[in-house]
Amino acid sequence: MASDIGWERYRSFLAVLNEGSLSRAARALGVAQPTVGRHMASLEQSLNLALFTRSQTGLIPTEAALALRSYAESMNSTAAALERAAASQGAGVRGTVRITASDVIGVEVLPVIIASLHDEHPELVVELVLTDRMQDLLRREADIAVRMARPRQELLVARRIGQIELGLHAHQRYLSRHGTPTSMADVAHHALIGFDQPSLFVRGTGKALSGWRREAFALRTDNNLAQLALIRAGAGIGVCQAPIARRDGALVRLFPRQFSLPLDTWITMHADLRDSPRCRVAFDALVKGLQQYISQ
Repeated sequence: MASDIGWERYRSFLAVLNEGSLSRAARALGVAQPTVGRHMASLEQSLNLALFTRSQTGLIPTEAALALRSYAESMNSTAAALERAAASQGAGVRGTVRITASDVIGVEVLPVIIASLHDEHPELVVELVLTDRMQDLLRREADIAVRMARPRQELLVARRIGQIELGLHAHQRYLSRHGTPTSMADVAHHALIGFDQPSLFVRGTGKALSGWRREAFALRTDNNLAQLALIRAGAGIGVCQAPIARRDGALVRLFPRQFSLPLDTWITMHADLRDSPRCRVAFDALVKGLQQYISQ
């Protein structure tokens, strides 16, 4: 097997995996389709492996291709991290910092923090990745992560921000139409907003959400932003972050003593980035901004 396979072949391979055809991969990469085709033929020859089979709907990855996916993704993340580090060289705070957070934090909390950060450092480019997936900082999929769990890897720098409390909320419009429940047992007779499929987070809450079951929900979605939008629309009673509700005078918290779920909140980055000006100012801005958000 050849040991000097160029990165561009793995880049094309990953694009074909993600897009399902040579033409779509070429468009995603901004290159000609024959170029991607040559890369795939060269890679299969160098590895002595068949990576895709043709079908009427496109290219289907073989087991060998699927086994190589995580390595290609790791190479892609490292290449992107290299580009971010290279772009940040020079005087002052400049370059690109990639931040990952959950969808609710990313939409409801971080925009104000990032806007202030960019005003202070206009040459800094911020990439915001919204996902509940625990993106791997060790593989450089992101520079900084806002997480609702303490990181366990020794190579990460972590700062605990505090606890963000989840509570049971409803919009005033809903309560005016359907009445305010007088007890937690009474809540079961209302339109409840909740998940469709239990996530790892829901499973991990254990007794804290033991009565919060799929069968009880009149409105189901696994998208946290959609749940929040349904609460704001007056569709029913659901769970949202207490600081978000406190900013919105129309959202009413129900039974705070009986229903409360505190989420430990951490900001983390790779230890190798602690001396990077772009990452350090972003890290500090996130710490300050999220602390202010929690204390609202």
